[in-house]
Amino acid sequence: MPARLTPLSEIATALRSAQRIAIAAHVRPDGDAVGSVLGLALSLRAMGKTVYALLEDGVPSNLTFLPEIATVQSPPYADFEIDVAVALDTATHERLGQNTVTVMGRAPLMIDIDHHPSNPGYGHLNHVDGAQPAVGQIVYELLKAGDFPITDEVRQHLFTAISTDTGSFQYSSTTARTHEIAAEMIAAGLDTARLAQLLYQTFPARRLLLLRAMLNEMALRADGRIASWQFTQKLMDEVQVQPGDTEGLIDTMRMIDSVVAAVIFEEIPEGKVRVSSRSKDSRLDVSAICAQFGGGGHRMAAGARMKGPITEAAETYLKALEHEVRRIN
Repeated sequence: MPARLTPLSEIATALRSAQRIAIAAHVRPDGDAVGSVLGLALSLRAMGKTVYALLEDGVPSNLTFLPEIATVQSPPYADFEIDVAVALDTATHERLGQNTVTVMGRAPLMIDIDHHPSNPGYGHLNHVDGAQPAVGQIVYELLKAGDFPITDEVRQHLFTAISTDTGSFQYSSTTARTHEIAAEMIAAGLDTARLAQLLYQTFPARRLLLLRAMLNEMALRADGRIASWQFTQKLMDEVQVQPGDTEGLIDTMRMIDSVVAAVIFEEIPEGKVRVSSRSKDSRLDVSAICAQFGGGGHRMAAGARMKGPITEAAETYLKALEHEVRRIN
């Protein structure tokens, strides 16, 4: 049975009554995770609250231009007390990371705010809305519901969250309200052109080296309807890859006109392989395919972790994907 959708006004009341608040998001954070955590944290700090912004893996290099990033804490964490813990954009409790789960467990009240449909509602208060395109959008509505401060720094983070998780407002999950929120931010003076340039037009050389490798090595199958790439540890070492360098690379493969699904297989420690899968056809549910391998996510964007080696994991996943791709036409 799905968890009760706690009204944002009720969550706002809980946050207003708390003084020490910890806010966290999933491991390997993306723009929605970082932007949502800092957007909410900076608003609550503007109210005079003590707020701990926690990210198990820190902030990826592609997002370090955002304001107040230096205030994000990563393990080892200090021994501090908290009244409320807020988990954002994290489908399962464990995805916060082991150290962060321990810290969040200190709070007598856990709030779970997410847009992953698979989220079981592991908080005491849960607002899990799979129809929302980004958790940043939910956080914005939370701040409005509670009449919390929305400064320019808060807007920078929440715009980043919304823009990155909607593919710069291109994905089908984008709603009229998404555009209204962006318009409200622009009307308030937010420089969205500057943010777009930093998000989508400013990359280190190593990212372009990764792009070159991907274009050279990617494979097509199922009559060109599936594009995939195996991202090896050897290449990571050669390029000296940093967290965030691969963000959005998969979308380049998805641009191919015949492609309906793109997949990146990435070698990770302990002989595991991280699978990142994207669909370009609403009839193809990649989250259901990833679920076959213990993963999940959204219908059009999902992931999983599989046992290596990478070549075997890739073939196993691609066979399952190809089976579904051939069913849709």
